[in-house]
Amino acid sequence: MSFTSLTFLVFLGVLVVLYYLVPRKFQWVLLLLASYAFYLWGGGKTVVYLLITTCTTYLAGRLLGALNSRLKALPAEERKARKPAFDRKKKQVVLAACLLNFGLLYILKYWSFTAEVINNASGLHLPAPDLLMPLGVSFFTFQSISYVIDCYRGKYAPQENLGRYALFVSFFPQIIQGPIARYDQLGPQLLGEHKLSWDQLKYGIQLCMWGYFKKLVIAERIGVMVNAVFSDVWGYSGSIMAAAVLGYSIQLYCDFSGGIDITRGVGQMLGIEMAENFRRPLFALSLTEYWRRWHITLGAWMRDYVFYPIALSKGFRKLGSFARKHFGGVMGKIFATSMATFVVYFVIGIWHGANFRYIAYGFYNGGLITAGLLLEPTFVKLRERIPIRWDGKAWHFFQMARTSLIVFVGRYMTRAPRLLTALAMIRATVTDFQLQSLTDGTLLSFGLTAFDYWVVALGMVVVTAVEWYQEKGGHVRKWMEGRSAVVQWAMVMIPLLVIVLLGAVGQGYVAAEFIYAQF
Repeated sequence: MSFTSLTFLVFLGVLVVLYYLVPRKFQWVLLLLASYAFYLWGGGKTVVYLLITTCTTYLAGRLLGALNSRLKALPAEERKARKPAFDRKKKQVVLAACLLNFGLLYILKYWSFTAEVINNASGLHLPAPDLLMPLGVSFFTFQSISYVIDCYRGKYAPQENLGRYALFVSFFPQIIQGPIARYDQLGPQLLGEHKLSWDQLKYGIQLCMWGYFKKLVIAERIGVMVNAVFSDVWGYSGSIMAAAVLGYSIQLYCDFSGGIDITRGVGQMLGIEMAENFRRPLFALSLTEYWRRWHITLGAWMRDYVFYPIALSKGFRKLGSFARKHFGGVMGKIFATSMATFVVYFVIGIWHGANFRYIAYGFYNGGLITAGLLLEPTFVKLRERIPIRWDGKAWHFFQMARTSLIVFVGRYMTRAPRLLTALAMIRATVTDFQLQSLTDGTLLSFGLTAFDYWVVALGMVVVTAVEWYQEKGGHVRKWMEGRSAVVQWAMVMIPLLVIVLLGAVGQGYVAAEFIYAQF
């Protein structure tokens, strides 16, 4: 059941009506039933994987909660003496939950790739079945494991009711592409009693329409050209390849951020505020800042559950001591932290999929960010010697452009079918960039008209203008609230009209899935 289908809109409309009609203490039950109905519609039999993850992490949470309670109930002296033994048991529970759930994720998402690599390298014939990928498997796995680790850390008491916990894992708006929620942020909201708020309903509808505008008017339209070029990249010049990658960058941004807007808008219609997942990455001044603004919840998950455990581990503390002793200076101080950062971005690359291009993508981002951390002292010295205004608008714009270029190059790897194809396309872009290919009508041979390209361009102008206003501290909703009822209604009806007239909807339209649903 795609978010862009008429079926989903009917499903959502019926759910919202029933949600505010049923007794409030049963609202969470209705959400649980709706979430599993949504999953069964889109995932079918793969719901068994969702159930396995839900039950195993629920059990792990209960065991950890029991161990925490037993330890806390002991007298102070006995608690201190027995704490190491309790910690070992808790670690065993967490390890079992992680091995089972990440192992299941590995088999479903990465085993075929692993078997293929081993077979090609050794001549073996390991089975590599083409398994049916469960809907949102990476997202609900990461979300559930964060719950287990937080219970281990004693951040909050585990949920005792299996049904209530199951709602946290399966909540339908976020299960396809996130955001990856934390239990202490989302759980209480899902289980709370919500009274109908016309403002919340209005805000949710507005945010959904903004998401549909980005998805249906911009992403789906430019995706036609992107798919046409990448179906046979060798038939075009480097400039057309670059145009396709630029189109893919636009498509990916509007597809993913638009989908998250719809997700958060649905949540607001139900009185639930979901975690922010984008913070205007187009205005990032560095690659590190870009990833802090893009897919925020994934970055926060990696920081809390991968980076910190690695950086604070005994092995990395020893590495830090070794670096300080042998390298000295700033390099010695930040070497271990930089290596932990590299590991995180390597994991993020693998998270995107089982393919060498994703591994290379992780190396690309991790390598550049790690190099930036290691070379920061050198950059500081250079700034002191070069007489330009480092706080001026020109330098600010240069940083944005530089970051966009770095991200743009990375998109070759995430869209090309193979790593070697991506590298060849990058080379062709540099060595065979023919400006005439952009003006001789080639771009009009991919299923789009000049009008379509203008729609995409103007659409991105609107998106960029809104985000620039927000970046400067502006609040679109507050601006709208201060206007007359006529203006407010116009701000609702105009986007709706644009979506209906210019969006990829209507007779013959096939509801498209979101790009990040494959991850």
